[in-house]
Amino acid sequence: MRIVKLAAGFAVGYVLGTRAGRERFEQIAGTARRATSHPTVQQAQRKAKAALSDAGEAAAGSVPPRHAAAPATATPREAGGLG
Repeated sequence: MRIVKLAAGFAVGYVLGTRAGRERFEQIAGTARRATSHPTVQQAQRKAKAALSDAGEAAAGSVPPRHAAAPATATPREAGGLG
């Protein structure tokens, strides 16, 4: 997703920074519209969103709440070590 945002930002910056004017803008915008409406791109977007959603759910389930007590462990000194 970061790459898509980076590419979009680059395209916007390029369009705004060029002196080619409206014609070049329309060319780039048309290419972007065609690319985003292509079935392969739409399928890749759906897969990426599903993968991100699954990863987010998995990560959310594996992180203990912040208010949970830390497990009681003995320090090396308490355990009879040299610490």
